[in-house]
Amino acid sequence: MRVIFLDLDRTLLGDDYSPEPAESVLQSLINAGFEVVLNSSKTLAEQEYYREAWGLEGPFIVENGSAIVIPKGYFPFDVSGRRRGKYILIELGEKYGRIKRILDSLAPEYGLRYYGNCTLEEVMAFTGLPENLARLAMRRDYSETIFAWERPGFEELLSGRGLRVSQGSRFTGVTGSTDKGRAAVELLKLYSRLDRVESYAVGDGENDFPLLDVVDHAFLIGTRRHGGAKNISSIDELLEVVL
Repeated sequence: MRVIFLDLDRTLLGDDYSPEPAESVLQSLINAGFEVVLNSSKTLAEQEYYREAWGLEGPFIVENGSAIVIPKGYFPFDVSGRRRGKYILIELGEKYGRIKRILDSLAPEYGLRYYGNCTLEEVMAFTGLPENLARLAMRRDYSETIFAWERPGFEELLSGRGLRVSQGSRFTGVTGSTDKGRAAVELLKLYSRLDRVESYAVGDGENDFPLLDVVDHAFLIGTRRHGGAKNISSIDELLEVVL
């Protein structure tokens, strides 16, 4: 079984956030027998939008490794987790309410701007998201995204309160004590109960490094360097390597 973990922003998605350019790549991977798993900073609601557009039906990982989302009945064995609608959630991160309370206490001093203290219009301006996707991004369960700040030093304070600060391709993420790699390892344990697994991952930012560390074949889009990861120019180049 070949399982591939894919980041979204600036990996599968361009600056316009359209799902269409990546559709042919994903279809090629599915046709080749890959189990495609989205592993992104995006929320459950956002990823549902893209999963529907691409016809994906398997598990996915949300908010920088904060939860593994498994459709009920997907695995032929019981999976422990919290039931939420049609999903089972394996929750690894922190509840959003606590993260927001900590950020709210620091925001006046450090000039922090994030989903939880921005209007819809401000979120659209910071991110470039269209209104429908901005609304989905604001439906947060486990993490925050810091768009801007006026002075440094808040990262150490957040770490001192048990939160993890990671740099994505555009913004700074704040989660509990988890990351994309930890969530991938837990999901791979479930897949390994079905068959021997060969794992792949593609990302573009520093918050993808923990994911790239735990797979058999790691790919990094762009010019950043990471030991053990092969640099590629775009997601389309991935097909030349793995197919």
